[in-house]
Amino acid sequence: MESKRYGMVIGLKEEDLAEYKRLHADAWPEVLARISACNIRNYAIYHRRFDDGKHYLFSYFEYVGDDFEADMAKMAADPNTQRWWDVCKPMQIPLEGRSEGEWWAEMEEVFYYQGG
Repeated sequence: MESKRYGMVIGLKEEDLAEYKRLHADAWPEVLARISACNIRNYAIYHRRFDDGKHYLFSYFEYVGDDFEADMAKMAADPNTQRWWDVCKPMQIPLEGRSEGEWWAEMEEVFYYQGG
């Protein structure tokens, strides 16, 4: 079983910040169940307004499955997830320099310390 950490970033429209936070404070149970079913654990989203005045979201999650692409395709095909994305995507501003096919831009991990 594969285990990999992912960090991603995307912009957020300032006028949608409060609604985005409200939605995620009460995320749909069907969407959370699909996230788990697709082998994602320890999923978190952080917000920060940078010095340029723009708002950004940073997401972190751990993938514990053995076929990331297949699990992400299963998530994308889920009708509840599609409805969730239909609500959230208009609030987001994808980075111009993201890779082909990405919505959230993947970030390179440069340091990890598990401790102990």
